[in-house]
Amino acid sequence: MRTVVLVEGASDEAAILALAERQGRDLAAEGVSIVAMGGATNIGAHLDEYGPHGLGVRLAGLCDAREEAHFARGLERVGLGSGLTRGDLEALGFFVCVADLEDELIRALGTDAVEHVLDAAGELGAFRTLQKQPAWRGRPVHAQLRRFMGSIGGRKLRYSRLFAQALGPDQVPRPLHLLLAHLSATRTG
Repeated sequence: MRTVVLVEGASDEAAILALAERQGRDLAAEGVSIVAMGGATNIGAHLDEYGPHGLGVRLAGLCDAREEAHFARGLERVGLGSGLTRGDLEALGFFVCVADLEDELIRALGTDAVEHVLDAAGELGAFRTLQKQPAWRGRPVHAQLRRFMGSIGGRKLRYSRLFAQALGPDQVPRPLHLLLAHLSATRTG
């Protein structure tokens, strides 16, 4: 293991692995290990384990916008910068999803394509039921889809992989694209 990618949860890991596979890459063979931390607030313990005062491996990561400050504070605490901006985080190999991973994937695919994935997975009917609920009726389809992803345990994990597999090469969301490019650079550098 030469590089550890710290991510909030298993759905992030699944999406990264699916995108790498689509690129014909085997991250494990490249010495990259993705660590689902069980939430951004656990970054400190993982930085202690893998960072400069632990195993000292190369680090990278992916987080949601609302967790950006946790990541920045953790990186600062282990001596990887101070007053880190988003640009500084990216220079270190840590990338931020605009809202969250599901938002990035839904925007990249578009709502019609997401509904096709749901249909192929046998859950379009369940999604239509959510759309009819008074609290969600008339809301933007994008917002309905984000809610649907979080409405049943395991759904984010299942669909992060399916959505990543459905993306065209030019549809990969910016933070995921940059992360995979960073991992390619660390592979050759």
